[in-house]
Amino acid sequence: MVDTVEALVDGGRASAGPPLGPALGPKGVNIGQIIAAINEKTKAYSGMKVPVKILIKDDKSFEIKVGTPPMSALIKGELGVDCGAHNARTEKIGNLTIEQAKKIVEMKGDDLLGATIEARLLEVAGNCVSVGVTIDGKDPRVFSKDIKAGVYAGKL
Repeated sequence: MVDTVEALVDGGRASAGPPLGPALGPKGVNIGQIIAAINEKTKAYSGMKVPVKILIKDDKSFEIKVGTPPMSALIKGELGVDCGAHNARTEKIGNLTIEQAKKIVEMKGDDLLGATIEARLLEVAGNCVSVGVTIDGKDPRVFSKDIKAGVYAGKL
């Protein structure tokens, strides 16, 4: 039988305190090893809340599955801002470079539905619309049209 513990931890800074310590203590596992493994797997998400799932087997071995933060959190993290625009139609809180957008695509990995880098960048652009962020100095809708028109072909 497999026990499952799910928690939301700070990326790269999980500790044996709540929420993990009290949940893992009664399971009889080495909490230090689990915390170290979680911190190693989540260090790329420093400063963000990351969902983790710990699967504990009967022999006390464990497997850690790390989810990814919401795309809006990744966009805000790349820009170093705390919140999105209050009115995304009129207010812009920052500009993502194409490299930053590609980094977000890499962080989200298989959570994105697009098969190509262009399709995945369109997903990032869609989220930028609602957060109030431009991409490559352009409105995300214009950026999306440019990708579809092939303006960025060979540059991605």
